[in-house]
Amino acid sequence: MPPRRGAIFASMEGANDELGVAPPTRRPGLQCSSLVACYYAPPVRLMLFTDTLADVNGVSRFVCDMGRCARGSGRDLTIVTSTRLNCPDGANIVNLRPRLARPMPGYPNLELVTPPVARAARLIRERRPDIIHISTPGPVGLAGRIAAKRAGGGVPIAGVYHTDFPAYIEHLFGDDALTWLSGAAMRWFYGPFTRIFTRSAQFARSLHHLGFHCRRITRLRPGTNIATFHPRFRDPRIWERLECNPIAVKILYCGRVSIEKNLPLLVRAWRGTQSRLRSDPKAPRAQLVIVGDGPYRAQMERDLAGSGACFLGFRHGPELSAIYASSDFLVFPSVTDTLGQTVMEAQASGIPVVITDRGGPREVVRNGQTGLVLPGHTPRAWIDAIHKLIHDAPRRQAMGAAAHAFMQSHSIHDSFEHWWRTHEQSLTDGRM
Repeated sequence: MPPRRGAIFASMEGANDELGVAPPTRRPGLQCSSLVACYYAPPVRLMLFTDTLADVNGVSRFVCDMGRCARGSGRDLTIVTSTRLNCPDGANIVNLRPRLARPMPGYPNLELVTPPVARAARLIRERRPDIIHISTPGPVGLAGRIAAKRAGGGVPIAGVYHTDFPAYIEHLFGDDALTWLSGAAMRWFYGPFTRIFTRSAQFARSLHHLGFHCRRITRLRPGTNIATFHPRFRDPRIWERLECNPIAVKILYCGRVSIEKNLPLLVRAWRGTQSRLRSDPKAPRAQLVIVGDGPYRAQMERDLAGSGACFLGFRHGPELSAIYASSDFLVFPSVTDTLGQTVMEAQASGIPVVITDRGGPREVVRNGQTGLVLPGHTPRAWIDAIHKLIHDAPRRQAMGAAAHAFMQSHSIHDSFEHWWRTHEQSLTDGRM
């Protein structure tokens, strides 16, 4: 492997004070004169382990975006996964063929795998990362954690708390014992991490409540791909191609179709909205559009039969961009999401959003300006808000324009730079 490039920074005494910056940290063993401070700063090598890369969800999009930004900026990032599914293209992506793989119960589009830990350890020894980043607390993430220890060298480990599993367990089962066990599992998994990233301030507090010191927790700057999700992709003709009602007001949900996304509330809200619309002969037509798939889809289709709902399954690329931009507003009732990537994508596309007052999405929405923040367990409030927005096109358009403008300061490139700089700073400060 070729030696890493570096840079020599030299400055006269007092120069840093005049520039208003802190002097660079001197590494042990480096001899410097009293007049010149020399510092060798090799580029950081980062290796990321993730269970989700070929899947369709916010975490996989975030990881893919980090990979693209790293390639585009010349950063040394290796993304490691283990799956039989088709992975995105990328020179910095390594797919270690799993020893065993089977569909996840209830989620046939997802896999449970047994990753090859020995191969992962060899990869670590070969590429010599400065930091190992664990993106998910699943089999691949666990394999990365074990492989880092087997590879030796004391490589520090960091990771992202993308999913609040204790909140999911509480929401799905309402069982205090299971919720406690889930919290204990998270404390065990993230315990060795020297830095834990979170997507929102609320879940930074959740990590603190799990027992992690605030000095180990860093909130990532939220960002989305503002070039991919943009109002210029609006195409009203797409609804005919997708066999949806071309003249109806489009209310979009985009995400996993599962109970933990609080979709039973959306079912009740949409049925109540349709009941009001049908009682008013002058009311505009409206259609709920569901993009995504999951274990709740069949039940949701039965519950919404005859209500004007349109289920599109998974959509990708330019088609997904057009669906966002051509919709009238997004509804996202989740109370457990740590950020809600779809909420940012919708606003970047120029449409307002309706979300709950729980979870991370409320931190990237300006209530009353770019969207509406509602109670997460009150169908009546959702019926009222959806009904009013259906009738008020000027307000939808004004909020959509404000949403698009708001997201221009939330680019994925800025998010990546913050993500990368935090790793670099952690090494420099000796906290990793």
